[in-house]
Amino acid sequence: MDKGRKAIIDYRMIWRWHFYAGLVCLPFIIILSITGPIYLFKPQIEAAIDARYDNLPFAGAAQPLSAQVRAAEAAVPGAVFKAVEIRPNDHDAARVTLQKGSEKLGLYVHPQNLSILKHVAEKDRFMEVVKTIHGELVSGRFGEVIVELAASWAIVMILTGLYLWWPRQAKGLAGVLWPRFGLGKRVFWRDIHAVTGIWVSGFALVLLISGLPWTFVWGSAFKEVRKLGQPAISQDWTQGRTSERGAAKAEGMKAVDLTYVDGMADMARGLDLPPPVILSAPAKGNLWKLSAEPGSPTERVSLMVEPQMLEVISRESFEDKKVVDQVVGIGIAAHEGRLFGWLNQLLGLLTAIGLLTLCVSAVVMWWQRRPNDALGAPALLPDERLGPGLSTLILVLAICLPVLGISLVAIAIIERLILRRISAARAWLGLTA
Repeated sequence: MDKGRKAIIDYRMIWRWHFYAGLVCLPFIIILSITGPIYLFKPQIEAAIDARYDNLPFAGAAQPLSAQVRAAEAAVPGAVFKAVEIRPNDHDAARVTLQKGSEKLGLYVHPQNLSILKHVAEKDRFMEVVKTIHGELVSGRFGEVIVELAASWAIVMILTGLYLWWPRQAKGLAGVLWPRFGLGKRVFWRDIHAVTGIWVSGFALVLLISGLPWTFVWGSAFKEVRKLGQPAISQDWTQGRTSERGAAKAEGMKAVDLTYVDGMADMARGLDLPPPVILSAPAKGNLWKLSAEPGSPTERVSLMVEPQMLEVISRESFEDKKVVDQVVGIGIAAHEGRLFGWLNQLLGLLTAIGLLTLCVSAVVMWWQRRPNDALGAPALLPDERLGPGLSTLILVLAICLPVLGISLVAIAIIERLILRRISAARAWLGLTA
């Protein structure tokens, strides 16, 4: 086979992969590109929602933090204390987290009269609902796997799109780095699709890859690999909301001694930790956890405190984590728009808008060229075969993205054993006999 013929076959094959990758993940990319930007602005949105509970007007001194926590416990019989935020202003409502059964509850307590200003299940918070849609499509473990499948195919879509975009006979940069105007609708939409893709592909890949630690299959496997030959150090992520619910259920319902809460709160204020600062009840033993959780992972720190003597038993900062956890932490912070402030949020927002533009332009291009009696995917050529380069790339992707690999095997079996045997399906999909 001459090089020209081989190049045509490779191009059409990769175009076909790109078409089907888009077909698989386009609906989910739309959902993720809408919910993702909302979650990017979580700090601003939550601050606006909770603004009414900050700097409350009252005369005199605030009640001790322990009294505020007890008021929250009294409001929910059977619940136990889990954590409280150490607010910098005594006039802010206390943010207390309780657990009742497997459910975590957030209570806002007036710092002076100890009335309950707000009572909400953590899962019902607006940003938690957005996170649930974004991470599992409100479908539990099944939804997590579907999101992982869509993300894996989106990586394939971007990689194949970059190959198709690569200028081979272009004269100038029009249609490569910016769209051409005045050459008709087909050229315009083709250029919008290609040019938008090249501008957003880099950060889109960062978002997709940095989201993998949250996934069920990839994330669970990565968690096990992470443990090999390493001392136990806490990680900053879980494999989705389902894992979080499982962890909450396993924590138990042991009552907490609040005797030393006020002393630890005063200690926390004296340490000048970056906000928000969370004081958490012991998960095991008697050591409390004091954690500073600002947006940047490099500023986060957690202290294990002996409550009676107010002694810091251990301290873990970003520098103490394993390199792999540092990399994942930075990736997750970039994914959530909190690594480098508003610029990170803006970059994430523009990427999401770009992905939505890709989805819209893809549908428009398909509609413009759709045949009457077929799906419109590039048809297989009689002598079309995977070369060693493409075969190796597919194998590497299948190993690195196991859900993608499983789906490829399933597609191959269905295509070979079923679709190719049905003449109508074969013709509609552009398959060879």
